[in-house]
Amino acid sequence: QVQLVESGGGLVQAGGSLRLSCAVSGRAVSDYGTGWFRQAPGKERDFVAAISWTSVGENYADSVKGRFTTYRDNAKRMVYMQINSLKPEDTAVYYCAAISDEKYFRGKYSTASEYDYWGQGTQVTVSS
Repeated sequence: QVQLVESGGGLVQAGGSLRLSCAVSGRAVSDYGTGWFRQAPGKERDFVAAISWTSVGENYADSVKGRFTTYRDNAKRMVYMQINSLKPEDTAVYYCAAISDEKYFRGKYSTASEYDYWGQGTQVTVSS
């Protein structure tokens, strides 16, 4: 069992920055990579970024490359996502989730249904 808790969301003006945090706890956390997804009102949950436990091979959605960076501190059991140059279309609830490293390295990291555990989400609102 793995638990994830997101924090760091909020209201920010376009062009601003935020750092989202995901606290990971539970047994066998070292067997899991972490993904970030977002869901805007009335839309599906979309893949944003993912990182393996060993931080080998970060992956990003094309829409966020160059603006979003995910990284982790395994000693603190924290995963972060730095978001720069925020746009109104980035407004969404952001979720972190855990996927086994085995599925991660088989390339399943962008598929929400492949994830085993989810956090509750944190709201990011970008004003124009």
